[in-house]
Amino acid sequence: MPSKVFSAAILGLEAQIIEVEIETSFGLRHFNIVGLPDKAVEESKERVGTALKSSGFSSPRSQSQRVLVNLAPADLKKEGAFYDLPIALGYLLETKQIKFEARNKIFVGELSLDGRLRKVKGAISFALGAKKEGFSEIILPKENFSEASLIKGLKVIGLATLKESVAYLEGKIKAPSLPFSTELPEENYPVDLAFIKGQQSAKRALEITAAGGHNLLMMGPPGAGKSLLAKAIPSVLPPLSFEEKLEVTKIWSVAGLLSSKTPLVSERPFRSPHHTCSEVALIGGGNPPNPGEITLAHRGVLFLDEFPEFHRDVLESLRQPIEEGRITILRAKHRLTFPAQFTLVAASNPCPCGHLGDPEKECICTSSQIAKYKRKLSGPLIDRIDMLVNVPRLEYEKLITPDEENLSKIIRERVKRTRQIQKERFLDSKISLNSEMSIPQIKKYCPIDSKSQALLKKVVDSGNLSARGYHRVLRVARTIADLEEKESILFSHLSEALMYRLEKTYQ
Repeated sequence: MPSKVFSAAILGLEAQIIEVEIETSFGLRHFNIVGLPDKAVEESKERVGTALKSSGFSSPRSQSQRVLVNLAPADLKKEGAFYDLPIALGYLLETKQIKFEARNKIFVGELSLDGRLRKVKGAISFALGAKKEGFSEIILPKENFSEASLIKGLKVIGLATLKESVAYLEGKIKAPSLPFSTELPEENYPVDLAFIKGQQSAKRALEITAAGGHNLLMMGPPGAGKSLLAKAIPSVLPPLSFEEKLEVTKIWSVAGLLSSKTPLVSERPFRSPHHTCSEVALIGGGNPPNPGEITLAHRGVLFLDEFPEFHRDVLESLRQPIEEGRITILRAKHRLTFPAQFTLVAASNPCPCGHLGDPEKECICTSSQIAKYKRKLSGPLIDRIDMLVNVPRLEYEKLITPDEENLSKIIRERVKRTRQIQKERFLDSKISLNSEMSIPQIKKYCPIDSKSQALLKKVVDSGNLSARGYHRVLRVARTIADLEEKESILFSHLSEALMYRLEKTYQ
């Protein structure tokens, strides 16, 4: 009867249990792996054979036998090198070189040629999958121990070598005691809002963006401080809750971005891809599909500098994720949904030379060049931006004036209070920010007085505000009211929200 051990495969962000069945028989030496393996899995036989020999065990290379490894279910494509450990242990079981109970254990790990276990991606997903499927123990490389140990209710064993794994499974040694600490690194933000002189309206817009998770487009000449303002956003964002930390850590683990020293992501993501990035790099994809920048920015900020310089099809692919907070990627054999609840912050020059409307420098662009530049951003995409703000060139007096009122720590406290208000408001909902409100929730939580209704009616009827824009204005107005800790949306709140929406930045 073939031996059987259990491993797992990553499908999107989730782990699916894989049965690793091994059968040996006498005959011409042959090692075959079936079950839709990719190249990395097929090459496992070479790593496993050498690692077994290096660890002092009899390997398939020294025997006249046929070895068949079946990875079930057979219709699911397997990729990666983390099947090395279960294949090696299954072979040792099948050839009666070792004996242990494999029923309630999950094995994950890549083998080096000398038998050491190498770190794998997605350890937290493997641990979550093992717990969900009722397994009691997961055995994996020691470098993944801290990450997998974040999941409570599951015995996590981190080991260094194949030989140590065998000794543990046979009861010859106890599980090694590995250090595990949830102590987080000190918060260190390289850019504080106080570093940026002047630009009070842009700083106010950033505060509203951080408080309610609203999308923001900054427009201004080169060197005005747009990029620096965007890089200061992490310093005013509130800390992640523990549930959000696990959620973000799971994404970064699958992407292979986690550090062994800090297994838990503690700060909100800030992703800033270059404008030459592809559509797959931005929204995710590939075969099998992997998360893109919008998913890596989940619960944080996606900053797109030089906004119009991105390829048009890349920018257009953002329209659905901005609305829905997730991205669904369809392939012939895959349908995967990745979370993408990010805040979009973009920066752009007003024209190719960057000096259109500048009172000091003359624009050298032709009207056709300016029109072509602005056409790079479609109307539907701009309509999904909650706030548009001008970032003008600074005068010398403003440049040297200290800005002690807009220290990041002061603004961050206001943002934290505002987000707490939203958390209590949406306690019985699946959302946590004003920017995520659906139309029924907008009607419930964003009532306005008759004066405000008259103003909105005038703007909508004039064609300056679409139906989508109408609802986005109300969401922003709700956040402005929350910043002032007001129960109702006042006319001043709505007026400010409309000012950002109708800003003459990209017309």
